[in-house]
Amino acid sequence: MAKRGVDAIESANAGQKVSPFGSMRKKTSSDCASATSGIEGRGSLLTLLSRPSPFANETGELPIGEFEPLGEAAVCSSGGGSLPSSPLTTAKVLVVGAGGLGCEILKDLALSGVPNVDVIDLDSIDVTNLNRQFLFRQSDVGSSKAEVAARFINKRCPWMKVTAHHGKIQDKGPDFYAGFQCIISGLDNIEARRWLNATVCGLVEVDDDGDPDPSTIVPIVDGGTEGFAGQARVILPRITSCFECSLEAFPPQKSFPLCTVAETPRLPEHCIAYAFTLQWPREFPDRKLDTDSPDDMRWVYEQALARAQKYNISGVTYMLTMGVVKNIIPAVASTNAIVAAACVNETIKLLTFCSQTLNTYMMYMGSAGVYSHTFVYEPKDDCIVCKAAKKKMQIPRKMSLNQLIQNLMDGELRLKGPSISSPGKTLYMQRPPSLEKATRPNLDKALSALIENGEELTVTDEKLPNLNLTLTIVFVD
Repeated sequence: MAKRGVDAIESANAGQKVSPFGSMRKKTSSDCASATSGIEGRGSLLTLLSRPSPFANETGELPIGEFEPLGEAAVCSSGGGSLPSSPLTTAKVLVVGAGGLGCEILKDLALSGVPNVDVIDLDSIDVTNLNRQFLFRQSDVGSSKAEVAARFINKRCPWMKVTAHHGKIQDKGPDFYAGFQCIISGLDNIEARRWLNATVCGLVEVDDDGDPDPSTIVPIVDGGTEGFAGQARVILPRITSCFECSLEAFPPQKSFPLCTVAETPRLPEHCIAYAFTLQWPREFPDRKLDTDSPDDMRWVYEQALARAQKYNISGVTYMLTMGVVKNIIPAVASTNAIVAAACVNETIKLLTFCSQTLNTYMMYMGSAGVYSHTFVYEPKDDCIVCKAAKKKMQIPRKMSLNQLIQNLMDGELRLKGPSISSPGKTLYMQRPPSLEKATRPNLDKALSALIENGEELTVTDEKLPNLNLTLTIVFVD
């Protein structure tokens, strides 16, 4: 039977750990002589990296560099247990997320010989993760995903140097993200992906003509899955479309009317929403629901089940409870594996220029068969993240500042916490608390009493770093 996951890197004979480029023994002259035709009689990444290619990066639709094959000396320079010297061994790669996609991505990076990897994740391991997140074991439940994943890879793959970061991606500053040659995103949260995209786009420096400095560009390879469907895309900040450019392709998170949840539940999801939004605060007013705690989630499940039985509603299960509370999308291990492989494949090409870069979006639709589709996702000319966006808004004279803010949050921009200022004064600031309190009285005032017709407003949002949005307000009767 074929070995699964990282088990594939163990020797089938004596359990000897082997590198992705062949045996860890010292190379002989005969090995070096045959290096370009394959390590020890079989192909490897060295085969691609050490010979010219008719499909090098510069020949593709999205050229970002010129491929220079490794010389024989570089291929044969390593000895003992080290990897052959190549752009893969010197690059630093960040993996964001150590869940279903993240585990597969880390395994693929290890098998591809990319040793210098950092992984960041806030979550802890839940028992429901174990069926597909194969770097974790029963004894790891409750531990940090990032720390356990890094420890597992480092132990099983001695050439790897995975550094774990347990915490929010927002806790890291721009300098942290600027220190990587490529970032692979395996996030399952739209808002986190927006934040990461905005932060990395903000790293790019532009000249007086608006052209980006290539040395400040950190590519993002973004992966996502939903059941049997998945996508992988390449984002070159300020060059290709960014994640914000495609926000309209991701519908807002589904919510349920509170009156329906509280008074007339009709779906199992209504019962679950009632348990964690209304019952939990009443039972535990001084403690926030911990969605990573099996005990807390079991309590929510039991309360939702009891409410469902009261209203003769079927379908409340523990897995559905997890899905509603944590907004979990059903995950399929094979989809994760395919999308992760595509992401790491693009990362290898970005680091070495050995092949043509994806331009820019790949969709996998497993429910219709083994089918994938690639296309160019064009940048939005008025993107509020990767472009200096200017928008004109026509609003009634009586519209209040608070109504404008709600419009920015609920409309196409989907901002999370906008702050607004005019050239002459600050209209409303979310932070710090002292400034929020000082500007709060403006919320109920009509905009026509605060600014002139045609005046430009600057909008920022702490959830979207480096937001570039200027609103020109035109009053209509």
